Amino acid sequence: MSLVQVRGHEVHVRDFGRGPHTVVFVHGMVMDNMASWFFTLANPVSKSARVILYDLRGHGRSERTESGYTIPGLIADLDGLLDALEVRERVVLVGNSFGGLLALSYAIAHPERVEGLVLVDGNMHDDQWNDEVRQRFSISGDDVEAAVAEIKRYSFRYAGLDSPRKRNQLGRSAWRLVHRTDFVEEVTSSPAFTAEELRSVSCPVLALYGADSELAERARRMIEQLPDCEAVWFEGYTHLLLWEASEEVRRRVSEWLDGLESSVDEGRAGG
Repeated sequence: MSLVQVRGHEVHVRDFGRGPHTVVFVHGMVMDNMASWFFTLANPVSKSARVILYDLRGHGRSERTESGYTIPGLIADLDGLLDALEVRERVVLVGNSFGGLLALSYAIAHPERVEGLVLVDGNMHDDQWNDEVRQRFSISGDDVEAAVAEIKRYSFRYAGLDSPRKRNQLGRSAWRLVHRTDFVEEVTSSPAFTAEELRSVSCPVLALYGADSELAERARRMIEQLPDCEAVWFEGYTHLLLWEASEEVRRRVSEWLDGLESSVDEGRAGG
């Protein structure tokens, strides 16, 4: 693991594995960091692909700046990280929850750099999202602890939450991000995705959603706009799909990556 300078702040990154694809994992907001990927999908995927994990600005071990948390700012961070790591090939972005929103935003802004997208119960930046985030993070210390406990209840595979010290550290870090930076104000300042933007996403997309997720109905509307999207619905699972069904999510992602490799090989053979 290392710290890399990106757009004037330090980004905590881990870069490992080898293979025909470069897979960049993007985690969720506030209560999350790269560890959620490290303890679920990243290690198995690294057996056959280059894997890049990183902590978003203000999360995990990345620097917590006062500002810089708009959606365009966060995807500029990702673009700068790829440059800093000298990634020249197109990448596969795998985003969980808010990370899915960022991955999709990046694909819209930089289609030339994206080979494919995987959305693991990814948030969609629709007309409801900004208000939901503002309401969700108008929270006090006790509410933060309750949110951490709710995540822990489902995330038994997430070793980073096994100890009270780690849980308390996560809660304190989340509180500081929400209350001592411009995170909430800035992350909710960008306009929603337009139908035209969603239809412009030409790369293959794998959308994995819990059928019982609170996002399910809205996700179906978004998926309909994506030109090349394979959707998989997990019956009986919720928005916390990454932890609730880690093994099945890993299997689906690995098989989909194998399919991308086959498509690349066929294209080379045809050329």
